[in-house]
Amino acid sequence: MSKKIRVLYTIPNFDTAGSGKSVYDLVKNMDRTQFDPEICVTRNDGNFFKEVEKLDVKIHTFSFKTKTRPWITYPLRLFRIVKFFKRYKFDIIHSWNWSSDISEPLAARLAGIPYVYTKKAMGWGNKNWIRKSNLSTKIIAVNQDIIDLYLQGMSSKVVRFPLAIDTDVYKSKAISSDISKSTYFDSDDFVIVSVANLVAVKGIEVLFEAVTSLKDDKIKVLIVGNDKNDYALQLKEKYKTHENFVFVGKHMEVRPFIELADLFVIPTKDEGRREGIPNAPLEAMSMECVVLGSNVSGVKDVLREFPDCIFEASNIEMLAEKIKWVKQMSTHDKNELGSRMRDQVITEFSINEFLRNHETLYLSIVN
Repeated sequence: MSKKIRVLYTIPNFDTAGSGKSVYDLVKNMDRTQFDPEICVTRNDGNFFKEVEKLDVKIHTFSFKTKTRPWITYPLRLFRIVKFFKRYKFDIIHSWNWSSDISEPLAARLAGIPYVYTKKAMGWGNKNWIRKSNLSTKIIAVNQDIIDLYLQGMSSKVVRFPLAIDTDVYKSKAISSDISKSTYFDSDDFVIVSVANLVAVKGIEVLFEAVTSLKDDKIKVLIVGNDKNDYALQLKEKYKTHENFVFVGKHMEVRPFIELADLFVIPTKDEGRREGIPNAPLEAMSMECVVLGSNVSGVKDVLREFPDCIFEASNIEMLAEKIKWVKQMSTHDKNELGSRMRDQVITEFSINEFLRNHETLYLSIVN
């Protein structure tokens, strides 16, 4: 039997389940007859880390990146990373480090190990992204805008792999729960759900203002995400008199909340650190929930086959009209649209295609 390919996945932590879920899915489902995956984190904590620990893989806790300053000690700190990579004789290093850090790819180059990184978020704020890309063997872009805006001229090393979800996990009625509409609202309310890492670019106030403008007390909004940070606290203070808006905090298991939704909305603004490929709307679509999303990178990729479900970013009036349109749909039409959305996720964003893309790439690098 030929030697297995040793792939090291580097990721700073598993505080959030965005990139972490992708790493988890790759490691969990990878063909173990061909590949031997391992994980390296800088911190062995985070809400999702307990799930990762259940995987049958070795997990290293090691600082695989370092700041360039002070320059006088940088070579020594870099050498520690080179030594770590060499010690375990990895065949490929696949980084899910979101930053423009160059120490990791430079250490991989010095160790003689092919280096791959996934460019997941929109942003290209400094020249280190170019340096990081030049040091890389391959770059995985999760949407076309990343390639068009940042990676032109690097076509020989760039591939486009959309992120994916497990459609056997995210499907309608896949989980039993005590949570229902009546937990928070009336059973005949029209409930809008949004699941997000609550930062300003997510545009939750755009959703709130759109719903407020409709003056319909039967429309309720449920927000799933960390509601203890400054942005969330500002939202809660501003809309504290609106009983129709409910924050339920951060939950690693979001399926019960999507299950009770009549509509899922992702109102990301076209500014700051925008979406790469957001997981939350894919999860909702896979569960046959109708999704509305703003016309920004990543979100528009997810909803490309459903142009009527896309609205101009930060356009409160347009979002309000889209919400009213979905609310007025017949049950048959809404179910049919939800079913088509799930079919699209299965076709384009399935875990099987995601795995096949990565495994083929790894084999092309080492062979």
